[in-house]
Amino acid sequence: MDRKQFARLRKRDASRAGLLLLLAAGGVGVAKAQGTRMTGSEEEFVTTAKDGFYCNVKALSPVERARHKHLTQKLISVREAVVETAKGYEFQFSPKEISLAELADWVATEGKCCPFFDFHIDLERKGKLLCLRLTGEEGVKGFIRIEFGVGGE
Repeated sequence: MDRKQFARLRKRDASRAGLLLLLAAGGVGVAKAQGTRMTGSEEEFVTTAKDGFYCNVKALSPVERARHKHLTQKLISVREAVVETAKGYEFQFSPKEISLAELADWVATEGKCCPFFDFHIDLERKGKLLCLRLTGEEGVKGFIRIEFGVGGE
């Protein structure tokens, strides 16, 4: 492996680390990156998974990335449950631990780097349960399992 290849691998690993992915308490995993896409003379580093889904980690500015990382860590630490659904996963939170505004902020930012997700936020049980469902096209469930380190919980 030459210096350029090694530098690319380090950058790609650093990019993946920036995506500390939501919802870990049951075991977070980050998919192994399978490729780098070139756009003109500038490299765009992406994490790829099954069926062509990828996260464009360069879609966020440094300020957005820092805020997103902070919110991701918070969501990970306060997650109460993960429920598998027919088309994805639902992550459940107490509104005492994470606000609806914080969750919406996380969704807006995540939607920039992973536009293939369909996001659903629900406030249930008379305001005592905040839910985030991640769904999408066929195959996205496998991507969620890999990227978010969840199984058939």
